[in-house]
Amino acid sequence: MAMKFEESGIYHIYNRGNNRQRIFFNNGNYEYFLKKCHHFLKPVCRIFAWCLMPNHFHFLIDVDDKSLVPVKSGGISMPAITNGFRLLQSSYAKGVNKQQNRTGNLFQQKTKAKLVSGQDDYTRTAFLYIHQNPVKAKLIKLPGEWEYSSWREYFQGYNSGLCDTTKFLQLPCIIERPVTKDMEDQIKDEDEDLLF
Repeated sequence: MAMKFEESGIYHIYNRGNNRQRIFFNNGNYEYFLKKCHHFLKPVCRIFAWCLMPNHFHFLIDVDDKSLVPVKSGGISMPAITNGFRLLQSSYAKGVNKQQNRTGNLFQQKTKAKLVSGQDDYTRTAFLYIHQNPVKAKLIKLPGEWEYSSWREYFQGYNSGLCDTTKFLQLPCIIERPVTKDMEDQIKDEDEDLLF
């Protein structure tokens, strides 16, 4: 599924390296990508969660009216959020390709987006999945150990200025079933399938 935003709501947005290759080669790359997120994403959407993995990324994004405003790029009209992700990835890839002395596509061609809010609300499941991704990949044992996710913003007092933690914690689905740093919730395979 390509990035299609037909309505406002909360979306799980993700992409990975071309041929599943690395997109982050050193700590500076992660920081550079986050800086680009502030520049290209923050003005057009509310970010609820994020996780950068060595060969892919995940975002939980609140797409609202300003995210859906049509913008033109090269004669093509697209929602501001789509253009934001396009600019984020192309700008980041240009810098990293130069640094790594490589050419070609860094990312897969189509960034994907899946609506997770609505009648069947999977916002909480997406939040857990995103933060448990480094654990599932056996990079760390606990979500708080991964330096490149929003987990620290929610549970360790770190403020990158990227996430709107206040708004996220006020969502009805989160008030009903709060998220805590001691979460042991395991995501079932059938629930994980709903996020893609």
